Amino acid sequence: MNAAPPSHAITRLGASEPELARLIDAANSDGPPLMLLHIDIDHFRSVNENMGAEIGDQALIMLGERLAAKFGPDAHIWASGSDEFLVALPLLPGNPSPEQYGELARSQVELPMLILPFTLFLTGTVGIALCPEHARTASALLHCAEYAVAQAKLEGLNLVRRYTRGAAISLRNDGIIAREIVSAVDNGELRLCYQPQVSAGDGRVIGMEALLRWQSPTLGTLIPERFMRTAEKLGVITQIGDWVLRNVCQQARIWRDWGYPDLEIAVNISTLQLQRPTFAMEVVEAIQAAGIPSGMIVLEIRQSALAMDMNFVHQTLANLHREGIRLTLDDFGMGDSSLDSLIRFSVDKIKIDRNFVKGLPAGSREVAITCAIIAMGHQLGMKVVAHGVETETQLGFLRRNQCDIFQGHLFGHPMAADEAGEVLRRRFVRSDAFIATQPDRTLLLVDDEENILRSLVRLFRRDGYRVLAASTVADAFDLLATNDVQVILSDQRMSDMSGTEFLGRVKVLYPDTMRLVLSGYTDLATVTDAINRGAIYRFLTKPWDDNDLREHIRQAFHTYAEQHSRIAG
Repeated sequence: MNAAPPSHAITRLGASEPELARLIDAANSDGPPLMLLHIDIDHFRSVNENMGAEIGDQALIMLGERLAAKFGPDAHIWASGSDEFLVALPLLPGNPSPEQYGELARSQVELPMLILPFTLFLTGTVGIALCPEHARTASALLHCAEYAVAQAKLEGLNLVRRYTRGAAISLRNDGIIAREIVSAVDNGELRLCYQPQVSAGDGRVIGMEALLRWQSPTLGTLIPERFMRTAEKLGVITQIGDWVLRNVCQQARIWRDWGYPDLEIAVNISTLQLQRPTFAMEVVEAIQAAGIPSGMIVLEIRQSALAMDMNFVHQTLANLHREGIRLTLDDFGMGDSSLDSLIRFSVDKIKIDRNFVKGLPAGSREVAITCAIIAMGHQLGMKVVAHGVETETQLGFLRRNQCDIFQGHLFGHPMAADEAGEVLRRRFVRSDAFIATQPDRTLLLVDDEENILRSLVRLFRRDGYRVLAASTVADAFDLLATNDVQVILSDQRMSDMSGTEFLGRVKVLYPDTMRLVLSGYTDLATVTDAINRGAIYRFLTKPWDDNDLREHIRQAFHTYAEQHSRIAG
């Protein structure tokens, strides 16, 4: 990027700003399209409230200078409101896409800011509008960019979104939410649902997560993502949070009286709640008023909340921990997750974000991150919760990789307290999926030619193996996730992935398996590399001799048994 213009070039923008109007006229007159970024700093009010307006002003100046330096002299940058910036830039051929520019702006907000005696960790939500695609006047373009920010905040914070035509409808709904949410507690419109959390060992229900719902008189039942941002802006989030906490504690008392003293109930805590100086005392008072042990309540805290004021948050969490209240770091691995928080803050569990669980076991990146989170959590003495488990394939993979607790639609949707009580009485959920069958000899065959696959199945069944067959790599990973497989025989030339590449990934996920490749051609370099990396045990060729092939598989099972007997010994 080019050198930055001086910081005084960043001025305040009015709706009739002539410079923006000139840029829009150029875009409307067959010039290059104009991009407008609306950058909204998330939760910036808390900086002014907790650290002082002077620190907040310095942060805005520093961010403005960063944006100017990064976008260069072709960009026009204005401050807008108390915590927002606007960036206008012609989209020239060969330049990054609008989304890439939006991510660039977001990354500048995320960079730590050293403003003594504080280090600020901020995030920003970015909306994108284009001229002439979305609007042809300054006021309309500004509105479209603002709408894009609002649409992004319906999904969460720290996101980049381009304007869509339906945004105005959603913003009208936001106006209804703003009018109605302020009286939701007093009008008795809030509801609590509960979703089971089950042990990875046997499917026993060991906890519930309390999930908030709002029965809006106008818009119907809304999930927190639709109204919590507005509640935070209006300052009613603490009132809602207090209602949730006290009602959860009362429900915990009911279930304790039923004979479930070890049950845990998880409660989501907002960033603004955690920043209240009296928050730890309020939690303890709610628990004592309900007459339950402090260990029944688990507070789920988002990673972003830990970056606001580390010293203050650290002290609050330490106080809660000393009272025996358990803590979970929610949606770990997403957004601004930091390994440093696992060291600095006292937490008992980490919860793997559902976006990683959704990609299991086929997604290589999701697999790598999930396994790393599980291993790291266990090394630090924490339990690991997988959120969003929806299939038995995901369940099987997570069990084989030693995840501790599961939550998701496979075990139950969010339900009312009465229905959740019935689940508690049953005590076990989907116990059939937890019956671990561990046959002595299971062989997985992988080949995308159906006639060859059928021939191999017939050949090996005569030897008494439990034979599993997959015609695609995705099916093979599903079978590996849900079965204890000792030996794998894979074709080399498959449409979606080569056999050596497939078995290389298998080695990482299931290193104790015996892996063989069956190929109709020989690529010496590929074979040598796979053998040197330990990805395969043997490389066999087509056409095969039935007896020789059966002997190779017999020896593979024998080698597997010998290796495991040495480990056991």
